[in-house]
Amino acid sequence: MNSIYISPGRYVQGVGAIKGIGDYAKYCGDNAMIIGGKTALSVSGEFIEKSFKENGITINAVEIKRGEVTQEDIDRLTKIAEEKEINLILGVGGGKALDTAKGVAYYTGSPVVIVPTTASNDSPCSSSSVVYSADGAVSKVLNMRQNPQLVLVDTEIIVNSPVRQFVAGMGDALATWFEASSCMASGRASNLAGGRSTGAALAIARLCYDTLLKYGFAAKMAVEKKAVVPSFEKVVEANILLSGIGFESGGISGAHGIVGGFSILHNDPKYDFDVFHGEEVAFGTLVLLVLEGKELTEINEVLAFCKSVGLPVSLKDLGLHNVTDEDLYKVAERACGRAIMKNLNYEVSPGLVFNAIKAADLLGSSFAER
Repeated sequence: MNSIYISPGRYVQGVGAIKGIGDYAKYCGDNAMIIGGKTALSVSGEFIEKSFKENGITINAVEIKRGEVTQEDIDRLTKIAEEKEINLILGVGGGKALDTAKGVAYYTGSPVVIVPTTASNDSPCSSSSVVYSADGAVSKVLNMRQNPQLVLVDTEIIVNSPVRQFVAGMGDALATWFEASSCMASGRASNLAGGRSTGAALAIARLCYDTLLKYGFAAKMAVEKKAVVPSFEKVVEANILLSGIGFESGGISGAHGIVGGFSILHNDPKYDFDVFHGEEVAFGTLVLLVLEGKELTEINEVLAFCKSVGLPVSLKDLGLHNVTDEDLYKVAERACGRAIMKNLNYEVSPGLVFNAIKAADLLGSSFAER
């Protein structure tokens, strides 16, 4: 298996970065379609329009993203892009707007520029777009021929996003090092580019984890005060760039496999299971550490971090009060059905995963009471 490393063509981050977006986007195309959330465009649209005009980029279509990322919506926007001979797709906003933009870029072959307005997950830098069915279930994953040509992150916009979303981004990033290292240890796991991880990807994944531990709590405090300070800038980079490269070029495994298992309970009326992806990933990371037999000192380090920033460490924290063993076993069965669980260095079974979930919950609950 070849070693493969992929990443966005260019990453730009800083206060007021949106004001200069045209300086970078002009190398990608000159006839643009903008796909964005209503709120995202209200805070960035004026700057984008001005900078594009100054750099000779025409905006021929602006679409307000509403609702889920569906194949029907992507097809509709793809048709508009083709009719208007669009050669540059710009996605602005949260995950739904960005994935829709990447979906249109997938079908048109146009370069895509991504402008996230939150740091709630690590998808902005990735080449993939998750498409859902009308009932909210994952329908397919589209993988573009290359990563976004440009990812531009204006930290003045990010710092004004909800604190909980920012913390969820740290939860998503928390798994990066542990999953990348478990993929490498297995000797047979491939990353999302279809190859083995490189040393560069592993180093980035480790830097992601170290950055969270060192600056995560201070960064959360900064978001609460809406203050762009160095610790905040570092964690924004960890949430979006380091985790984005780390998961895609390093690989994913048990933590996200566990998240896939919990999806079976998302619509169960017995539970108040309303969490962000990164919050689930944080608990999934604890389960992965138990599955891998990590030392208690390492598990406690992760638990201490989660507690300090407010990430879930127990089933109760996820809204799964009084969850039954029968339902948890269903979670374990679905998790074991995920292909990424095969990236671990050992065989997993529903019974093993079930016990690991129970043990992680016990450890997290006990730690939270200290």
